[in-house]
Amino acid sequence: MMSDRKAASLAFLANAGWADASRSFLAGDASDRSYDRLRRGTKTAVLMDAPPGKGDDPADFIAIGAHLNRLGLSAPRVLAQDLAQGFLLIEDLGDDVFAGLIAKEPQREVELYAAATDVLTHLQSHPAPKDLPDLSAMDWAKAAAFALDWYRFAVTGNRVDTQPFVATLTRLIQHHADGPRVLILRDYHAENLLWLPERSGTARVGLLDFQLGQMGQPGYDLVSLLQDARRDVSVGIEVEMIQRFRPDMSGDFLTSYAVLGAQRGFRILGIFARLCLVAGKPHYVTLIPRVWQYLQRNLRHPALAPLATICNIQLPEPTPEALERIRAQCGKHPMP
Repeated sequence: MMSDRKAASLAFLANAGWADASRSFLAGDASDRSYDRLRRGTKTAVLMDAPPGKGDDPADFIAIGAHLNRLGLSAPRVLAQDLAQGFLLIEDLGDDVFAGLIAKEPQREVELYAAATDVLTHLQSHPAPKDLPDLSAMDWAKAAAFALDWYRFAVTGNRVDTQPFVATLTRLIQHHADGPRVLILRDYHAENLLWLPERSGTARVGLLDFQLGQMGQPGYDLVSLLQDARRDVSVGIEVEMIQRFRPDMSGDFLTSYAVLGAQRGFRILGIFARLCLVAGKPHYVTLIPRVWQYLQRNLRHPALAPLATICNIQLPEPTPEALERIRAQCGKHPMP
């Protein structure tokens, strides 16, 4: 029996003139969003299915994507839309995802990361769209407390007061990473970037998964790119790209980078544990050790010593036994 969601998507495609297209699953992610590739003769397109009320608004994808395209970057063009139902028909940018391309041709890793770094430089040289969310230092710190609320809970089974952690990280962000804001895309990494060799300059990098774009620090998307939860990025490439992005390699920027990296690492630890416990997605657990390694690297920065102390006391190392305890609870903690 056809689901109501499937029927609604077929109606949308019929209205868009793609009723006769073949359809195959393309991708899903940590959200409730999913993507199908459509084929109609020699033409292709992608159906984005973002169910209403699940946290991702397709209108944000349209607005941020239009801004990126105005700057000469490569976000998918929108071919048809039904915002009330949560459907978009968008341009198909192909299959040359950075992560897969590097796996097949590892000698191209520096070239691709350099191109992705140059996109950030170009993006941040232009004003951001108006009225985007702009979190305070405390907001960012509270978001990072997911590490205690979910990762620590998943391993130990108990909860702790997160206020000392939040207060410490808030101070670090205020002192080292709370300057002028730029547009950040938030999930800027090798699985959300596509190589488009037929285009030129920064347009050769196809951009995906930017609908949660907001105001943030210049180093945030660089951390997302170079401390990738899904693949190993060598320290050598990380240093080379930081210098490409910020040639003076100033101590202030490196401290900001470490603080932002720690904030992001803490939050991802919590998100991945929560995706297992609540959403029943155990494959994210296998990524936790890599995130932990990046986090420890950031916490070794002298400025982060107070935060490192809290981490050493409150957060258990993701040993095989700890990871197995998380997996054993997969899907057993539904949200109230």
